[in-house]
Amino acid sequence: MPRAEHAEFNPLDYDNLARTCVEELMRRGPWRLEDSTATTFDGAGVYALFYEGSFAPYAALRAPDALRPIYVGKAVPPGGRKGRGRPGPNRALWGRLAEHRESITAAHSSLNTADFLVRYLVVTPLWISMAEGLLIDEFQPAWNVCLEGFGNHDPGGGRHAGEIPWWDAMHGGRPWAARLRQTRSQDHALRRLAEFLR
Repeated sequence: MPRAEHAEFNPLDYDNLARTCVEELMRRGPWRLEDSTATTFDGAGVYALFYEGSFAPYAALRAPDALRPIYVGKAVPPGGRKGRGRPGPNRALWGRLAEHRESITAAHSSLNTADFLVRYLVVTPLWISMAEGLLIDEFQPAWNVCLEGFGNHDPGGGRHAGEIPWWDAMHGGRPWAARLRQTRSQDHALRRLAEFLR
């Protein structure tokens, strides 16, 4: 068995790719979410949101050092979800962060956009989905794996028979979520979060 320093290094090994994505993202920023969306910029890619506010249930999730994200997401170029990503400049990443700012603003007084930091990385479209998955695997952010639904959009007319997302059960405020089946309450979300944090 070769010693570790003699082992062959494969840069495309899953663990090495994950480490590269995490390290590169964490070298960027952090910036205030409000500042990041104040001026448009080009590109698609991945990002991580970090919480430093005072919402009591999130005390264990606070990351004023921007090292443990509460949410990781991706922004693909227009048409990218259907395999037809358009080449050329786009503002997918900026637009996605602006959408998140609006969701946080809509939350019933439990969240404030001033309490969020962001790191983002413009990524070649081919690698965006993989990079997002690697980052979620690495950090297990609460809004990705416990209180899912932060990144959801309005499901559209005639499709409001689904359950309210866990994120909206915790925070409320998004008008479209109020039209979904209200099968989950904030109490349910708080219990789910407590189990996740154990």
